[in-house]
Amino acid sequence: MSTATTAESAAEKVLAGERISAADAHALYHLPLQELGELASARRRHIKAPAFDGRGNDIVTYIVDRNINYTNVCNVYCKFCAFYRTEKDADHYVLSLDQLDQKLDELTAIGGVQILLQGGHHPGLGIDHYLTMLAHIRAKYPQINIHGFSPPEFQHFAATFRMPLREVLEKFIAAGLGSIPGGGGEILVDAVRDRIAPLKCKTSQWLEVMRVAHDLGLRSTSTMMFGHVETVDDRIEHLQRLRELQDETGGFTAFICWTFQDIKNEATAAGHTRLRAEPVGSSEYLRMQALSRIFLDNIENIQSSWVTQGPRIGQIALEYGANDFGSVMMEENVVSSAGTTFRLSGEMIERLITQAGYEPRRRNNWYQLLN
Repeated sequence: MSTATTAESAAEKVLAGERISAADAHALYHLPLQELGELASARRRHIKAPAFDGRGNDIVTYIVDRNINYTNVCNVYCKFCAFYRTEKDADHYVLSLDQLDQKLDELTAIGGVQILLQGGHHPGLGIDHYLTMLAHIRAKYPQINIHGFSPPEFQHFAATFRMPLREVLEKFIAAGLGSIPGGGGEILVDAVRDRIAPLKCKTSQWLEVMRVAHDLGLRSTSTMMFGHVETVDDRIEHLQRLRELQDETGGFTAFICWTFQDIKNEATAAGHTRLRAEPVGSSEYLRMQALSRIFLDNIENIQSSWVTQGPRIGQIALEYGANDFGSVMMEENVVSSAGTTFRLSGEMIERLITQAGYEPRRRNNWYQLLN
């Protein structure tokens, strides 16, 4: 069977609202970009988000939150990261509760509803540090959801605290954790992970955190960082693993993909081993986002990654399967450490959504509309 015929039969499945296979996804990947975008839009129309009262095709959502990186100390030394520091670096830090309060006060002042709380794998912080931080935020800012940590961080916690993963998650939830971001996924294929982040948790460990968290009632997002050393087959295998876990747990609220950002700031990356790869362009980003929307038929929400692609591509991504514009993100440190520094206010996001022909609506982490 020819590639064209395979792509044609796969496209028929998409238009009929049927699930596609990995082989179908590989065939669709090679379609002209505009055709793939049209199929992604068709898939989006088949997905009915209950929270949107049947108006999911008219609405594009976004959230007002803030990234807070509580420490930049990390001992996994990912080759694509310009953010991490060791305890020997002069500019390493751990945020105090007073510093957290200042950031949360600023977020509250603009009507924010969530923080994305993540950090490096600090080898010297004990569980009491994290539980105190969570309990402090929950008590002082009860209106703010703590969307915190990531699967690699939780595997680090379990090892560092010498505690079962489930017990760590239970203690964090009791202290105030509200949901988990999908960071650290990169590509969920160990052969790739071993090349770009050999000390970070393996694929099965990343999935284990999400499976246990979902079982405990936490919702989470899912992610993919691509365009470095992986193949298209690796990307599709990554999507397959997310779809299988979503079939099992139903715990993913959204999917976000973005492209590898080359480290442009040589000073920032001084002394750190860099991942050498030619970054892919915006067309490849749109292609993979569209394919992700088609393949991940059980994840309702796809976020546009304007933080890495810029506002214009973020807007175009709404025609390639995205129904969410992500976050106002009044603070971002990790991607910007590599030299990518796009910023948007809520007003700018709403204007971009409106210009694309959709109704902008604020949401919370669970995709409940707020306005």
